[in-house]
Amino acid sequence: MKDLYIVTGASGFLGNNLVRLLTQEPDSQVRALVLPQDSSPALEGLPCRIYRGDVTREETLEELFHVPEDARVFVIHCAAVVTIKSKKDPRLYQVNVEGTEHVVRKTLEAGGKLVYVNSVHAIPEKPKGQTIREVRRFDPDLVEGQYAKTKAQAAQLVLEAVWNRGLNGCIVQPSGMIGPYDYTGSHLTQMVLDLCSGRLRACVKGGYDFVDVRDVAQGILAACRQGRGGECYILSNRRVEIRELLDQISRAAGRKRLRTVLPMWLARAAAPLAETYYALLRQPPLYTAYSLYTLRANSQFSHHKAELELGYHPRDLAETVEDTVEWLAKEGKLAPGGGASQA
Repeated sequence: MKDLYIVTGASGFLGNNLVRLLTQEPDSQVRALVLPQDSSPALEGLPCRIYRGDVTREETLEELFHVPEDARVFVIHCAAVVTIKSKKDPRLYQVNVEGTEHVVRKTLEAGGKLVYVNSVHAIPEKPKGQTIREVRRFDPDLVEGQYAKTKAQAAQLVLEAVWNRGLNGCIVQPSGMIGPYDYTGSHLTQMVLDLCSGRLRACVKGGYDFVDVRDVAQGILAACRQGRGGECYILSNRRVEIRELLDQISRAAGRKRLRTVLPMWLARAAAPLAETYYALLRQPPLYTAYSLYTLRANSQFSHHKAELELGYHPRDLAETVEDTVEWLAKEGKLAPGGGASQA
């Protein structure tokens, strides 16, 4: 019996790293769902079959979920809208909640196992000093930010499908992902480019849990094989101060350390202007009211459960940073000497 992996959001940061991993599995087939208008440069040369569709339009998923009877089917739902912007975005609910319901229905029809990629943002924050672990229920009213609220709604939807509709499924919850093969330009990759180009001239106090995207992909593959139905697994690494992360990037790129640290009150006051600035550049914003809230919040996440049940072990962040800078240089996004390419 062959393993058939269906990956939604396959051309995204996590999605393409996951496809790279899955296509190395012996006797497996990978189906990659990308949006109809997506040129899919992240998937070029990978031995997967590309399907065009949109999780918000269930009728476009028919061919993707038409599977052989003798296949063992794993559906990995990565497709999501991720934002730290202040402006309301109706696509968040459409993709993150309605799209997840469509994927749940198609997985049930196909008789597959669903691994839903959620987020640690869907877990209610605990007071500082307390460790945040997996929860059994999700409530959008207990989390901050429009992105977190939709991910909480979607996670609860998946759990209720397991409890009430016979879905074979589990949930993984990554923290802040960083690493190579980011063709979409996530917020953290943009931070690396801004630091290396000299555009980022100051940082703020605070930190977050950052994890290698490739370790998250490994955790998802383990969840396909070993994840228990109705269970959630945090895929995190460790909390890192922003200053420490920027110092690691500077060392890897051969640049001087960033020395200016802004007081949080000043960063919060300037956040609306920063959002406008990055909107004009058509780049992901780094500092917004929500990202600054996140840097101040408790991010002491435990991945102990994933270690025990999935054999999950994240790598050292220094290796991640070095690989990220090296990949950006190979892609021509960093000029010689560590600066960002203007090409």
